[in-house]
Amino acid sequence: MSFTLHGIGVSGGIAIGRAHLVSHATLEVNHYVVPPHQVAAESMRFDAAIQKVRSEFDELRAEIPAGAPVEFSAFVNLHRMILDDATLSVEPRRIIETEQCNAEWAIKVQTDALLAQFDAIEDTYLRERRNDVIQVVERILKALSGQPGYVPPPATGSEQELILVAHDLSPADVVQFKGHNFASFITDVGGATSHTAVVARSLNIPSIVALHRARELVRENELLIVDGTSGVLIVDPDERVLAEYQDRKRAFGVERHKLTGLRDTRAVTRDGVAVELHANIELPDDVEQVLANGATGIGLFRSEFLFLNRSDLPDEEEQFEAYRSVAVAMKDRPVTIRTYDLGADKQTEEGSYTGTNPALGLRAIRLCLTEPKRFLSQLRALLRATHFGNVSILIPMLASAGEIEQTLQMIARAKASLDDSGQAYNRDVKIGGMIEVPAAALALDVFLRKLDFLSIGTNDLIQYTLAIDRADESVAHLYDPLHPAILALVSNIIKRADKAGVPVTMCGEMAGDVSLTRLLLGLGLRKFSMHAAHVPDVKQQVLGADTSTAITAARAMLRASDPLRLKMLLAKMNTIKTPDAA
Repeated sequence: MSFTLHGIGVSGGIAIGRAHLVSHATLEVNHYVVPPHQVAAESMRFDAAIQKVRSEFDELRAEIPAGAPVEFSAFVNLHRMILDDATLSVEPRRIIETEQCNAEWAIKVQTDALLAQFDAIEDTYLRERRNDVIQVVERILKALSGQPGYVPPPATGSEQELILVAHDLSPADVVQFKGHNFASFITDVGGATSHTAVVARSLNIPSIVALHRARELVRENELLIVDGTSGVLIVDPDERVLAEYQDRKRAFGVERHKLTGLRDTRAVTRDGVAVELHANIELPDDVEQVLANGATGIGLFRSEFLFLNRSDLPDEEEQFEAYRSVAVAMKDRPVTIRTYDLGADKQTEEGSYTGTNPALGLRAIRLCLTEPKRFLSQLRALLRATHFGNVSILIPMLASAGEIEQTLQMIARAKASLDDSGQAYNRDVKIGGMIEVPAAALALDVFLRKLDFLSIGTNDLIQYTLAIDRADESVAHLYDPLHPAILALVSNIIKRADKAGVPVTMCGEMAGDVSLTRLLLGLGLRKFSMHAAHVPDVKQQVLGADTSTAITAARAMLRASDPLRLKMLLAKMNTIKTPDAA
């Protein structure tokens, strides 16, 4: 029987294939008393299970393909850290010995206490990490029962691809699924920051999370249609619906192929306005995708990813080599490197900076200024890299003149130390600031006076302005880039920067949203930076746009306040037929 489920689409496109169900161990376990003379043996059984899971994680880490997304190793490392924590690897043994209970029950008692702590955390991202604890515990329970940690999908000779259906996915599962031809991931739980969502986006696989009952209702090998753009799952579609989605999938593929032909085309509007389309990257290896998609520069190199998923921290030389390699690979194209934005949802193994509300706590430039030695090391590495290419330095989360002054003083110290050691760097390196805190957007004059360029970080700007956690499923519908306050802030930033002659880029999610390209052009934006995969789509929109028409439409939207009218005006703007270029 055909039916439809609705969830949160986290990676666009259409997948059609057969369901493969993934089962996990349950946290419902039996409780029995262990005789005193068998307690030591029960503790040893627990220790053996912990060691078995450690070995599984070590094997998984070794099996990660060289070209796999960085998230794979990050997730495996996170689960290994959870396993090695004394709360799971040591405390259950104490429960076994004091309560004379079986190992499974001891783990359940300890896990329940641990999950209760996670439930009390207000921050959505950190609260979602409770699922990581559950996934690690499931592996321990499977080891105790003698079950394998993972059962691979059945071999299939058909051309139909497999769609993974799970209540939730562990990083370990994902690594081992890599060798199979999966077309999509769908899960009952998860949000925008769940592991499934992150992996799906990194692989460009159509995927849906928060389906709630998919794992319960879908049967093994059942035909599924996954519409990752609209968040719709169709189970056992009839012939008419199947044919319709097969046509949509083919059209989507044809359209994607056509876009590859735009790689070497300049981004110029129909009325001759040139637009710069840059890409955001996390690691040096991402440069290949930047060039393949036709980006003309790197607008945001998130340097904090060099610090994550490792037990040590990168020293100056390691950072320098990473920055230098990107500058050289881009061959004098502009490269903007952001100083590390650690804290909140990006924690190092060496230190934790969570606080009561991590998104509003010690993070980004606030953290950098409390760690002058580490910050100075990064600044020296960045400055040295400027000798090898067109490199600029970007400072995240600035909110006041004091923070700007302290940062510029640190940069001056770094320059002086390089002068003392005779190391080359570009003395005229450009220093920019991210506008992602409402205070910065409202007190822009000091930023325009003291900095060489600005970059609008819309993800945090929207989140902080609207007081909306965009990772929280319960309020995600309120995260609105078309909110009148957001449009007014963005318009004001661009207008005032242009008047002051200060270049401004947008590097948040809005920049890569093709439905907003014409609106942003109408607001005066001429530099966009986005995920490399989005560059061809945005370029297509630029090539079909007329800026004079977009400016008129954008002004109408700035005067509107009703959400429905704003959406109607945006839809009208995107359907306007622009005249052919002269």
